Amino acid sequence: MSNRIRLGVNVDHVATIRNARGGRHPDPVRAAKLAIAAGADGITAHLREDRRHIRDDDMARLKSEIDKPLNFEMAATEEMVRIALHTKPHAVCLVPEKREERTTEGGLDVVGQAASLKPAVHALKHAGIRVSLFIAAAPAQIEMAAEIGAPVIEIHTGAWCDALAEGRHTEAEAEWQLIRAGALLAQSVGLEVHAGHGLDYATAETIAALPQIVELNIGHFLIGEAVFEGLAETVRFMRAAMDRGRRQIAGAALKEKA
Repeated sequence: MSNRIRLGVNVDHVATIRNARGGRHPDPVRAAKLAIAAGADGITAHLREDRRHIRDDDMARLKSEIDKPLNFEMAATEEMVRIALHTKPHAVCLVPEKREERTTEGGLDVVGQAASLKPAVHALKHAGIRVSLFIAAAPAQIEMAAEIGAPVIEIHTGAWCDALAEGRHTEAEAEWQLIRAGALLAQSVGLEVHAGHGLDYATAETIAALPQIVELNIGHFLIGEAVFEGLAETVRFMRAAMDRGRRQIAGAALKEKA
């Protein structure tokens, strides 16, 4: 379909299961290959400072063995920049990271950390790596992302998804309006717009109807559903949900012409 939205599958939690018992099973690289065969447009993996799930050899194997783009999620530390420059993934997504968190909580404070983020963005871009910043859909953060030279942002959708899941409808609507406005603003200042965190079939279908967003990165939900349906089937279901959402754009355009 035209204007197809890309799906990046995060394989971190396959490594989480593996690491619970040690050894090599289940293999996140095998999971990545299955996801690609089922329709994923790329693979995302987060190499954390404490190596709680993805490990260095996982990143090296993903880069050498998969035939779709690798998106390397990482904190903007000297160590991670060095590893990324050595690995040369297709893309890097800079994210905040705290050792005590279970998962990434909130977006980067680009406004407050511009001085430290800008050199990392420059070094990665200079090496031919596409750089995105994982941020909340706040105007000041979006504008600063553009100012420091990041070509891409990934909007943190976690607050919206959590509010929906918990039935906090007024809060969910407010978060949704922030996402919509943020995507429009980002596009207007020349940024490519991605989104991710907490998405399931329904929320992915909804957000895929925003024409400014060109890529969704989804992991935990897919790996969880794979326990029941199998990984390939969950990726196909997600791909179908995103495509349904995207078709709403064409439908809206036809209504406007009528």
